[in-house]
Amino acid sequence: MHRTVEPLDAAALRAALTGRWEQVDVVQRTGSTNADLLAAAADGAPDRTVLVAEHQEAGRGRLARTWVAPPGTGITVSVLLRPTGVPPARFAWLPLLTGLALLDAIRAVCDVPAGLKWPNDLLLGPGRRKAAGILAEVADAVRPAVVVGIGLNVAASPPDQPLATSLADEGAFVDRTQVLTTLLDRLAEREAAWRDGRGDAEGTRLRADYRAGCVTLGSEVRVELPGGAALHGIAEDVDRDGRLLLLDAAGHRRAVAAGDVVHLRPSG
Repeated sequence: MHRTVEPLDAAALRAALTGRWEQVDVVQRTGSTNADLLAAAADGAPDRTVLVAEHQEAGRGRLARTWVAPPGTGITVSVLLRPTGVPPARFAWLPLLTGLALLDAIRAVCDVPAGLKWPNDLLLGPGRRKAAGILAEVADAVRPAVVVGIGLNVAASPPDQPLATSLADEGAFVDRTQVLTTLLDRLAEREAAWRDGRGDAEGTRLRADYRAGCVTLGSEVRVELPGGAALHGIAEDVDRDGRLLLLDAAGHRRAVAAGDVVHLRPSG
């Protein structure tokens, strides 16, 4: 069972975000907001375009997973960013930055314990269960652009993810329009500071803020790599490029750029 929340207030959303985002569109149904914005980017859609869907039928997560939630129970949003002046090598920070903005927003609208699992999964509650995921994709090789998609469980968890949670599951019954407005506000602030600093995660304090919000650090973890291999060790840190620094049992350190983290023993 799930608790259906009120429809998103598109007019209120646009009014609240005027000046921060160039274009904000809300649709009732689509296959994938990321796929839609990737196509729009190829057609020249402007920087800071936002697409929100009440229901997404073919949502995608990292490692080719699907992301499907009951209609009207969550937030599905993608943003198109054209970070001129930032070297493309630093674009890897965008999904981590987005995760941090999501964490900022959740902490602003409720008091549910929250943290990030590297690179950008939002974990909620004492059980640290997943409530949101983020997928970033390069959108335009000619005019550098990135589409970042966010899926957040608000009133229910996807039925095919029994280990997931939602804000409502953790006792937070919040207005989706408020949550989405706060999220896009925090994302605009974080991305603008990062862009103004030419993507320097150190100089903009992005790395320091991320480290403070990442509950993976200090934990014993297994990292499942895209090719099927797995690494075990202690998640020591996140480097200047956003990679996870893993210390294995033999004392060797390895920087991991992509993978799926499983917490075996939490920090603290």
